[in-house]
Amino acid sequence: MDLSEKDQARRSNWPLYSILAICVLPIIAGTALYFLWTPTHFVNHGDLLEPVPLAEVVLNRSDGGKFTFSELNPNWSFVSVDDAVCDENCGKKLYLMRQLRLTQGKDAERIERVWLVRDGQQPSPQVLTGYEGTRAVVLAAGQSLGQFAHDGNVTGYIFLVDPFGNLMMRFSLDTDPSMIKKDIAKLLRISSGWRQIER
Repeated sequence: MDLSEKDQARRSNWPLYSILAICVLPIIAGTALYFLWTPTHFVNHGDLLEPVPLAEVVLNRSDGGKFTFSELNPNWSFVSVDDAVCDENCGKKLYLMRQLRLTQGKDAERIERVWLVRDGQQPSPQVLTGYEGTRAVVLAAGQSLGQFAHDGNVTGYIFLVDPFGNLMMRFSLDTDPSMIKKDIAKLLRISSGWRQIER
């Protein structure tokens, strides 16, 4: 084979080499990023939690009834855990849950608001009227809520439960509400795809 034939053979192999590079380089780059790169921050502003299945967890109401998060399917749920005497932090959470829901416009109907009243007492009518639409679930006193106690603090956060009944995120009270709004809007947008697939 003379020199011109060798050059011609090399040139004819270039498409093959190009296709090989296109297929292999992303795998190499992805592997390198996975093992060598640690992101400085995550896109979400709430704390992502290891999902805790709540759909079939039965919570006992003070009136002898039962409550399960499967009742809220297929909606997302903001959840606050507090006593019936709603202190400043409790009021702030109920207010934020209401306002954050309203910011989602037409998607607001896909968000439930749940107040788990943990001490077995009935909240005042004034508080219930002020946050109409919030489900006040008065639990039997002493009801275990360990599913929410990731760091031993069940009253310091607004929790988020997904449409499948999984506790999956929480927001501290000092989180910028505009950032929470962005997280929720993104989750609602993603889960719209789930609903279309299910149909």
